[in-house]
Amino acid sequence: MMQQYLALKAGYPDTLLFYRMGDFYEMFYADAEKAARLLDITLTQRGQSAGEPVTMAGVPFHSVEGYLARLIKLGESVAICEQVGDVATAKGPVERKVVRVVTPGTLTDTELLSEKSEALLMAVHPGARTGVGLAWLSVTQGIVYLAQCASDELADWIARVGPGELLYSAEVTPGFEKSLQQLTVQPLPSGQRCVAVVRPAWAFDSGLGERKLLEQLQAASLAAWDAQELHDAHAAAAALLSYAEHTQGQALTHVRSLQVARSGELIDLPVNTRRNLELTHTLRGETQPTLFSLLDTCMTGMGSRALRHWMLTPRRDRDEAKARLAAIGQLRSGSNAPLWQSLRSELKGSSDVERITARTSLRQVRPRELVGLTATLARARQLSITLAAGLGPRPAALLQGIADDLTPPTGCAELLAQAIQPEPAALVRDGGVIADGFDAELDELRGIQTNCDGFLIDLETRERARTGIANLRVQFNKVHGFYIEVTQGQIDKVPDDYRRRQTLKNAERFITPELKAFEDKALSAQERALAREKFLYEHLLGEMQAWIDPLTRLARAMAALDALCALAERSLTLNWSEPQFTPEPCIEIRGGRHPVVEARLNETTGGSFIANDTVLGGKQRMQVITGPNMGGKSTYMRQVAVIVLLASMGSHVPAASCRLGPIDAIHTRIGAADDLANAQSTFMVEMTEAA
Repeated sequence: MMQQYLALKAGYPDTLLFYRMGDFYEMFYADAEKAARLLDITLTQRGQSAGEPVTMAGVPFHSVEGYLARLIKLGESVAICEQVGDVATAKGPVERKVVRVVTPGTLTDTELLSEKSEALLMAVHPGARTGVGLAWLSVTQGIVYLAQCASDELADWIARVGPGELLYSAEVTPGFEKSLQQLTVQPLPSGQRCVAVVRPAWAFDSGLGERKLLEQLQAASLAAWDAQELHDAHAAAAALLSYAEHTQGQALTHVRSLQVARSGELIDLPVNTRRNLELTHTLRGETQPTLFSLLDTCMTGMGSRALRHWMLTPRRDRDEAKARLAAIGQLRSGSNAPLWQSLRSELKGSSDVERITARTSLRQVRPRELVGLTATLARARQLSITLAAGLGPRPAALLQGIADDLTPPTGCAELLAQAIQPEPAALVRDGGVIADGFDAELDELRGIQTNCDGFLIDLETRERARTGIANLRVQFNKVHGFYIEVTQGQIDKVPDDYRRRQTLKNAERFITPELKAFEDKALSAQERALAREKFLYEHLLGEMQAWIDPLTRLARAMAALDALCALAERSLTLNWSEPQFTPEPCIEIRGGRHPVVEARLNETTGGSFIANDTVLGGKQRMQVITGPNMGGKSTYMRQVAVIVLLASMGSHVPAASCRLGPIDAIHTRIGAADDLANAQSTFMVEMTEAA
């Protein structure tokens, strides 16, 4: 066994190996010592190998998710090694293999993922000149992103994306490696730390990356994405996709979308801007009060993730923002029952179709998730009807596209409803997953388990009638199995097809071909039923592969609709107005308010925020703001930045009116320690700390 363990461990030298032994995942030697230290579990010694005591530690398999979550939070990766051979037929150690590797950037387990943010994997590859190629993806989202940037922009790109893992070549220059290590040592604005992972230089092959991208996209050329010349990004994509496939133990067939992010297309949000504006985390590292926590009233996790992505990736081009604003305007319409209200009531309680679809493609989905998917597909059908009915004769283009994609794939919900129990077991291995009536063989096996007594009574009645032996009995015991017992005085009436099984003092026990066949079925019925359920479940997931693409489109449509409805609700509830865009350089805000500070005031003191104006443009391109401590200077400056950001992402804004010209970047450099939401200026915070 230790030889088997060491052979498996050799393939994962820098990863904790969870080695399945019965009801536990065991770790040995250095892995055991490390796990004992990180997880505070017992370290023991048992037996010897090569003359040395075997150090070991273990965790129960039924509660492994909690231990994995703790290790991932600490930046560790874990290889899961399962028993794949048959214990009954194995000669020597049962066959085992690593079925997946759980890493901070490739999480797919629901228990390990944050509902409102993605687990992202990124690879970087410095080019021959000064540029750097980047590629990143979320395994559960199914989109590969490519970008190329200057070396001095890399830190901002990493902070913007926020990966859990960062891959780089073993042959980068010492200076580049040092800069990456410095970036990963410092926590991201979210407070999360990025784990740097060194990969072999051959993994960063531009030609391989292009071929892998074409294979994922099922395309002949990258020209449709204008990505054919991004050779450094192709090299990063090669390492990215290979590593992701390695961790999942299979091809990522659901990753079929590509997006190219270009520095000149996005509004530049440097890391200091995102930190100082407290977009997703406060300066103290808390998730609220922030701009995102104020905006996010989404009904689903996938809606929250879409909204977060919109906020962090505003585009310089206004078309996307205008499309969202048009959709929000239509969702707000209706004097009695605005469309957004009915849509949100139908979205409430929906399952995370995006992640369920990805896990289905990876064949990792659990039965209860499929039950949730079945119910959500019914909701999606009703959502499509409600949305189409509410759009009227001139629908917003974005909403029309969403309505079209909300139609569930034909046959998917019906198959799931037929195949899965309404309240299945949590795991397939527990049985009770496949619905009654779906498979005749499984029904028979279950019937054997539940109707054993009935069969024995029926057989006993028939055999008494056939043989004329009134005291014939059909029984069972654990030693001899099933048998027909006949007293010695009735032996002469025993038919020829009876085969002697046991002789007693006063009776003989026999078995017939029919009873033997039933015995074989009954004694193995539970085991065979579990095996049959597993087979049927795997077959079901195989059938569902044909629906991965339409389910992915449906998930993205639901996410976008949820995010738009949240923005519509915020607009009405918080009294926000629609911004106007103009080609002339200007920022004209009338009656502007800082949305987070205003909300915080309402929650804590019931006070109102004093609105103010900002007019920049033409010859007036700059303002110098002076005033006493805690006079509102920082709040005013951030207010302008937040309003510009909200407008640029396609949201209504906290102002009486807003006219906005072209924006290419938002920069802030304000007191590093103030706490606007709690009315604490930089000076006040410093004095409080000093006291």
